Amino acid sequence: MSEELKKDEAALQEEEVLENEALGQEEMLETEAKVEDQEHEELEESDKKEKKGFFKKKKTKEEALEEEVIGLREELAKTQNMYYKAYADTENLKKRLQNDADTLRKYRIQSFAQEILPVMDNLERAITFEAKDEEGKNYVNGINMVYQQIKIALENEGVTAIECLNKPFDPNIHQALVTEKVEDVEPGIVLEEIQKGYMLKDRVIRASLVKVSE
Repeated sequence: MSEELKKDEAALQEEEVLENEALGQEEMLETEAKVEDQEHEELEESDKKEKKGFFKKKKTKEEALEEEVIGLREELAKTQNMYYKAYADTENLKKRLQNDADTLRKYRIQSFAQEILPVMDNLERAITFEAKDEEGKNYVNGINMVYQQIKIALENEGVTAIECLNKPFDPNIHQALVTEKVEDVEPGIVLEEIQKGYMLKDRVIRASLVKVSE
């Protein structure tokens, strides 16, 4: 083999080696680029996941705070309702106690008045007695003075006699014992007072016993 052929062959081999080296370097660069791209994608994906997790955690925390606020508002509403109910109950109790106290003061004399009314009846019958001598008249006058004093004392406490003669019968203040048909008198008129009735302010403490027209 001539020297020139040897040189050409060596040159070809060297060129082939260089080409192989160039191809190898290119493949390495491509591989490195792919690796870098993959790493970059992985980093981006990881970053996205971290951001997503961060916002998710943030959202969850906000939701928890919102739920806590809602719970506190509900507790506050319940407490306010309990307070208003307790306040209303207290006010109603105060009013009821005040009304009871007012009623007690208003009608405090009722029991005493009901016990003394029979005494008033007896005194009224006694002063209608027609005395024939001076001593008897003085006695009747003394009874009348006592009667008038008791009557005034009762009136000062709100105890008054019920006026019923010639008035329409009222079952709220009258009790009919007898009925009688009378000419020129319409039915339901009080003809006679058998026993006097009394009021304590606006309350009947004894109904009038009466005769009523038919």
